[in-house]
Amino acid sequence: MLPWILLVIAGLFEVAWALMLKQTAGWTRLWPSVATVALMIVSFALLARAMRDLPAGTSYAVWTGIGTVGVAIFGMVYLSEPATALRIACIGLIVLGIVGLKVSA
Repeated sequence: MLPWILLVIAGLFEVAWALMLKQTAGWTRLWPSVATVALMIVSFALLARAMRDLPAGTSYAVWTGIGTVGVAIFGMVYLSEPATALRIACIGLIVLGIVGLKVSA
């Protein structure tokens, strides 16, 4: 169970660094850039640790899925990005894929 917990935490750090990346303004702002790199390092380290015990394909797909869903939802809720039915349905499909990978691993 620990590898899955680490993988979920790694995915949450991926959400954080992806959102922080926007604040770097193309790597031109120092402190947001430093924070982004730090979040990336933590995310990758946790992903690497989870991959010791989980299949690489499953780990990577779940990690990116969490990042994708997290950033998309954050964008819709806090950044006024479109929240269309199709977009929400596609996010649901990604979540189903993540759950399917967990169940089948």
